[in-house]
Amino acid sequence: RARRSLDEMDGWLPASAAAHLRSGAEMARRFARYPGAVERTVEVADDLSFRLRSARPRLPKQEVPEGHTPMSWLRELTWRGAAERYRDLDENPAKRERIERELDVIEAKDFPGYFLIVHDIVRFARSQGILCQGRGSAANSAVVYLLGITAVDSIKYDLPFERFLSSMREEEPDIDVDFDSDRREEVIQYVYSKYGRHNAAQVANVITYRPKNAVRDMAKALGHSTGQQDAWSKQIDSWSHVQTTDDHDIPDEVVELAQQVLKFPRHLGIHSGGMVLTDRPVGEVCPIEHARMEGRTVLQWDKDDCAWMGLVKFDLLGLGMLSALDYSMRAIASALGEQWTLETIPKEEQGVYDMLCRADSIGVFQVESRAQIGTLPRLRPRSFYDLVIEIALIRPGPIQGGAVHPYIRRKLGQEEVTYLHPALEPVLKRTLGVPLFQEQLMQMAVAVGDCTAEDADLLRRAMGSKRGVEKIGALREKLYTGMAGNGITGEDADAIYAKIEAFANFGFAESHAISFALLVYVSSWMKLHYPGAFLAALLRAQPMGFYSPRTLTADARRHGVVVHRPDIQRSGVFPLLEPLDDARPGPTGMDPCLAEEQPPIAPFDQRVPLDYTAHRRDAGHAVRLGLAGVTSIGEKLAERIVAEREADGPYRDLADL
Repeated sequence: RARRSLDEMDGWLPASAAAHLRSGAEMARRFARYPGAVERTVEVADDLSFRLRSARPRLPKQEVPEGHTPMSWLRELTWRGAAERYRDLDENPAKRERIERELDVIEAKDFPGYFLIVHDIVRFARSQGILCQGRGSAANSAVVYLLGITAVDSIKYDLPFERFLSSMREEEPDIDVDFDSDRREEVIQYVYSKYGRHNAAQVANVITYRPKNAVRDMAKALGHSTGQQDAWSKQIDSWSHVQTTDDHDIPDEVVELAQQVLKFPRHLGIHSGGMVLTDRPVGEVCPIEHARMEGRTVLQWDKDDCAWMGLVKFDLLGLGMLSALDYSMRAIASALGEQWTLETIPKEEQGVYDMLCRADSIGVFQVESRAQIGTLPRLRPRSFYDLVIEIALIRPGPIQGGAVHPYIRRKLGQEEVTYLHPALEPVLKRTLGVPLFQEQLMQMAVAVGDCTAEDADLLRRAMGSKRGVEKIGALREKLYTGMAGNGITGEDADAIYAKIEAFANFGFAESHAISFALLVYVSSWMKLHYPGAFLAALLRAQPMGFYSPRTLTADARRHGVVVHRPDIQRSGVFPLLEPLDDARPGPTGMDPCLAEEQPPIAPFDQRVPLDYTAHRRDAGHAVRLGLAGVTSIGEKLAERIVAEREADGPYRDLADL
């Protein structure tokens, strides 16, 4: 707090060493002349005490049309969405029943206000042209889909609603929404402006001491120079323990103090996207402070404290790929006059999958890592759901659980697709008999163990717990009883239970994978058809992804994109598309690529080359690198340079510049 060494603490330290919490025995000695005084404090404390959670605030009251309650208005919005998205609703009673069941749970849990708030935030973002998409467990809800918060149809993919919201769950619902990271602040400020700075605040992160900053701060406290602090901190592994060894020359007293403060709170940060909204000033419930960034208020509690208190958290997250896609679409519209949105991009185009089968995925969302690049030619995706599998496979859990190679062998026909029991075929058919997703565990428990959906949700929650194996074990008897009722006993029952138990250590949310797969396809489509615009957008959205701007540029050049260096007379602030000649070229490539209905996808043939030129639409343009990317210039200075050039014409010489 003082940011000083011990030698410089005069004036900051108390005059005496009396500022500490005294023990009961010490207080009794101090007040020995006043019999009963200390004991009386217990009675006073009992009279003043109250349950902190009783002060839990409610959500802000939502403005709904006259004649509606929040719940009736939520139902109205949901059925409007159903009429638009489910044209066969009257002929499909199962869909109507699923929607009604979800709405009944939402009403019973008194959560309509939460859904209306998220719907309003997403509505605002889209009205401002800000790309956004709900993801995570919220994609298991048909109501969330029909409200337009997520693009994942949970009914189409048979995703269990209980993965998102269960009648047995005490916690509030949790809807994660990704926004264009470069415009997320607009959304945050909209929330502040609508609900007021007094009733809205962002959740804090408690940053604790790790070895490096523990060594640095303790060295500073003991009066060592800044250079010495940095030198010693560089000798410590970020995640290792601090200890006295021959591997470093850090003084023992610094090491000893650093060991003592490890994992102690150091300072508060801001949660990546969590916001709390209340119906009364949030400062009446928990401590708040102004953030360093203008226009923000921050709680002094982290997300776990907020959850315990019952404060409802809204996750407004930033995603760099949404920024890149937005920049791509804007560049395409400006240079070529072609308008695209996430919804209008043609689905299931063979060229996109051919490109991915060749592991040509540098810059593509989620599938550009070395592990993904190594898996793509083996998995050979030929449909959207193959992308869902690709995202879920290359995760620590499935890799450690031994699910990767069995699935790939079955996908390539090298291994027979089998099921532990015929009743599991409907559950595991889409993953070729290999369980990959948390939702499948829930469905397995229902299919063979006669568990209710609520029991299945308990299993799912146990998977995410540090004591997941023990919690799942508590349901063992019920599972075995249910399996016995279905004629599954002995080794077969043990094998099924072993699969379910393994999910305590790994398991990925299918709804999350589907949400991300949508962006995998869109970014792949952009890379195939507009590699120049896609490169310019990726460079502007940096830092993001696995690769440096140099690697991204080299990859684009391999695909025929002409990339020009920054030019003081021609460059903008950021990279942009520039005609290769003085004429204004139009779109190139094949128009059938833009058709909404694409022909069926044929099996992948490595021998048939992919004609990138036929697919490319921006071949008449080059990418001109921006001035902001030049070392020592930066965005603000680049804006001044471009603004003066546009106002006064090209620069004549260095003096003019």
